[in-house]
Amino acid sequence: MPTNLSPTSTTSAIVLTSTGSTALAAAGCPFGIYTGSADFISGASTQVAYVYKKLGGDVVDIELTPNNVYAAYEEAVLEYSYIINLHQGKNMLSDVLGNTTGTFDHKGDKKTGPASVNLKYPRFQVAYSKKIGDGLSKIAGFGGTVREYSASFKPVSDVQDYNIQQIIIDASDSGVDDAGNAVGYAGKVNDKKVNVTQVFYKSPRAMWRFYGYYGGVGVVGNASTYGQFADDSTFEVIPTWQNKMQAIMYEDSIYTRTSHYSYELIDNQLRLFPTPSYWGFDEQDRIWVKFYIEGNAWDATSAYTGSIDGVNNINTIPFDNIPYANINAIGKQWIRKYALALCKEMLGQIRGKFTTMPIPGESVTLNHSELLSQAKEEQTALKDKLREILKEMEYTALAKQDSEKAAAAAETFKYSPLPIFVG
Repeated sequence: MPTNLSPTSTTSAIVLTSTGSTALAAAGCPFGIYTGSADFISGASTQVAYVYKKLGGDVVDIELTPNNVYAAYEEAVLEYSYIINLHQGKNMLSDVLGNTTGTFDHKGDKKTGPASVNLKYPRFQVAYSKKIGDGLSKIAGFGGTVREYSASFKPVSDVQDYNIQQIIIDASDSGVDDAGNAVGYAGKVNDKKVNVTQVFYKSPRAMWRFYGYYGGVGVVGNASTYGQFADDSTFEVIPTWQNKMQAIMYEDSIYTRTSHYSYELIDNQLRLFPTPSYWGFDEQDRIWVKFYIEGNAWDATSAYTGSIDGVNNINTIPFDNIPYANINAIGKQWIRKYALALCKEMLGQIRGKFTTMPIPGESVTLNHSELLSQAKEEQTALKDKLREILKEMEYTALAKQDSEKAAAAAETFKYSPLPIFVG
């Protein structure tokens, strides 16, 4: 005898409603990053009606809940924020290297650091090029961010070779040089590499560099370095560049043709020419070297601490999630479409658990594969299109566009007579 079945309900237990609820939207967002915004809550609520209409909810049942839609809407906003932040990070990274970074919570919201950096237009600072310049200037020996020290030693008669590394290490360990003078690099050398940038001899004698009309009159100097002075010096008005060239030529002459000595530096060994006994050194004579200590690239110093501890890559730029209120109409429409694609994906996964549904005398095949395929294609297309548009708006691309506009305007005005005066 057939059994008379009396189902509790003849409709699906899970069917998307035609409208959302602002009162329930916040609870449906897994992360709750934007739930403090009334505008976000309103957008998530109205997304339910949009998904219901686009997926044909008034024709067939949609096996989703409003909470699924709220979660998809939140994910769409976060995905939009992610892509925009990547774009802006690429735009500004070279200008913010070494700047202040921040700390973030599990949501990606900033706990400490500059406020709303991703909403600001950064100054053009060529920060990376400056870093390169700092390194090159250090190697060249005329500045940079690595401190340069000077050391000296008293040559010994008839001794031509000196171990510069050992001389510097001894002074670093003891804190004083061989003359008992305190050194600025005390305790800093240890076993680190020392790079010598200059070796020189400082004469204790006076040197005059005044010039007059009478050659040979009032000549003073020491050894072969000399100058002149006279009462009737002649003054002429000449360009500044000529003075600079004369100064460069004169200094070059001093260091090249009138040098008191020469040297050879191989590895740690400094060899002096000629031997000190030939020079007739007294107790005031010393050889000086300038050097810097090779350290790790991330060692912090008083001049370099800020940049070492600051932004080093896109992952340390103090970007938080873009505030919902700052996303314009273009972004809001992208979010709606992306959230719809996410809902399609969820619906496809749900329907994929039941390939066919039995009905009296027949069965119904569900369209989960089509939904999943469409959802993936739509998500990829939306992200690719957004990235493509953003690439065309990178600062370098905008600069090229400005250049092209300026060139086009110049070409146009080339054929047009310009007014002399416009009042």
